[in-house]
Formats: sequence, C-alpha cells, structure tokens
Amino acid sequence: MKTLSELTPSFQLGNEDSWLLEQKYLIDGKRVDDSDIERSRHELETSAPPNVVFKQRTGWYLTPHPIHSAVRKFISKAVVVLLFALAYLFVEPLLRSLGIPGIGTGTIRIGLLDYPLLAVIIVPLVLTPLALRAGANFADLVHQRKFLLTAPSDPIVTMKQTPTAGRPLHLEVNFPEKGDDWGEILVTWRVGALPPAREVVFKSLGAEVSKQPPPGLTTELPHHWEIGLDDGTGGGEEAPMERQEVRGGLFLRPMRSMQFGGRSAVDSREMILEPPQLSWPGTVSSELIRIHWELIIRIERKKGGPLLWVLPLEVGHPLECSRIGMLPTNDGRAESNTF
Repeated sequence: MKTLSELTPSFQLGNEDSWLLEQKYLIDGKRVDDSDIERSRHELETSAPPNVVFKQRTGWYLTPHPIHSAVRKFISKAVVVLLFALAYLFVEPLLRSLGIPGIGTGTIRIGLLDYPLLAVIIVPLVLTPLALRAGANFADLVHQRKFLLTAPSDPIVTMKQTPTAGRPLHLEVNFPEKGDDWGEILVTWRVGALPPAREVVFKSLGAEVSKQPPPGLTTELPHHWEIGLDDGTGGGEEAPMERQEVRGGLFLRPMRSMQFGGRSAVDSREMILEPPQLSWPGTVSSELIRIHWELIIRIERKKGGPLLWVLPLEVGHPLECSRIGMLPTNDGRAESNTF
C-alpha cells in the first residue's frame, strides 16, 4: 500500500458557500491531513485525458463575431426597458385617475391599423438583437467554411522541462508556415476545472441518463451526441452557431472556473511564462474531478478575428497541498472567451 508521501497532494478549491472542488484522503472513514507530509518529487498523473479535451480543447479554433457579445449585453438592457414599460402600463390607469397624464399610451397609425405608441418603441428594441444575432451567425458559418478549406499547419511546441503547477513554463514555439494576414502572435497558458462527466453526475444523483434530467441539468444537446461531450449544464440556445460536421465545434469555450498564467510574444527564443497566481493542483483527469491545463497561442489577423491554437498540457502536481479560498468563475460562453 502506497504511503501518502507517494500520492499526489490533496487539494481544496473554493468553499461550501460557492463553488467547491475537493480531493482528500480517508483512512477508516476519517479524513487525513497530508499538508505536513514532505514529498520528494512532483507527481504526474498517468490517467488518460477525458474525451472532451480531444474533441473540444485541442487544435485550431476561431473567435466568434464580436456582435454576439455586444448583443448579449444589449438584450439585458432591452429586457429591463421592456419590464419597466409593462410595469408602467400596469399602473398608468391609477396615475390617470389621480390626474397624472399618461406618457406613451396613445396610438400611432401605420397603414390601416393603429398601434400603441410604446409597442412601436419597444418591439423594435427587442427584435433588433435577434436580427443582429442571425446576421452574426451567418457570418460565423461563412467564416468557418473558409477556415476549413485553408486550415494552417500546427505550430511546433517544444517544452524545455516538464510543466509543473506553481512553476514557470519554459518553451519554444515555431511555425512551419505563417499566413499572409497574420499579425502579432501571443502565447499564454491557463488552468481551470472542466465539468464532470454527465453520466457520473446522473449516477451520483441516482438518475438514469435516458430519463428526465435532475433539477439544474438539461437534456443532451443534439451536436454533443458523443459520450463525454455534453456535461448536462448547457442550455438549448447555443450562440454562435457551429458547423455540425466538426464534432466539438470550432469555437473554444472558456472553462467556467479558470485562471491565466503569464503571456509572451512568440519569437524564436526560449520563452518563460509565469504560473497562475492562485495555488492550483496539477492535471487531474478523473470522471468526477477534472483539473485541466492548456497552452493557448493567439494570432491576430487583419480579417476574421483572432485565431487560436490550443495544446493540452500534462502538468505535475506541486509538492504541497493546493488551497484556493474563492474560485474565479465566468459564464462559460464562447463569445465571452477572453485572452
């Protein structure tokens, strides 16, 4: 039986009041504190990465049309205006009975019909974002088709030493070919938590995958038919639209809990990227807990938005236990992916 000094350190990311990811050791049903145990080497887990890494976090990716992000912010404001207008229409008769004249309650003639003045103002405010999103989706589909016909060769990344959590990353990056429209090229790395496998979540909750999902989980999305690609937390609405023949899609979704390390401009020299500031563990690839590290190369282009190339990293664990009080989180949407 292995001693604790030969096992990877335990970790606690977050807290019970928000997001919590925890790995601990139990002996006879009691938790063992291994924070004081001395380890002589940085352990590297040998388990295979989950399928979602190969399908959705490896290779070339595009960036969605910027309209998607702008429209999502605009919709939130439009909904506030709509709710305010409905609330005003509800109390307007009371205000009129008190002698306060109404605003926007009259009608306006368009053709042969009369329409409420507020409707003429509010309805375009609600429908315009839908039209803009449809146009952005069409542009994204055209962009994806062009990229698939002229996809560049993968860059060559050479690690100067084994990547380790809490330590700088030393590497070299070389491109066999570069596009004529390429501009500045940056490289960074990040770590985050991927969602657990959908099947494991259902099993833990005592539910069958083929039956009604538990509260908080959705039915499987059509283009995530392959086992392991749908975690059960996505909604039916997906923006931006992706070509279905590319399993996993061409848009990189940010991890819902993640943190970036240092970044550097790509050149022919050896580059050093500083580690993320928080105390993250190394790579963990179990079905329930997945700590994922990846290298991201961002290529600025004159047209079509930045181009991303992603390389999954197998990162060794630190010698000490990892503790993070509050996990940084985001909405996990492709249009909110920042670098």
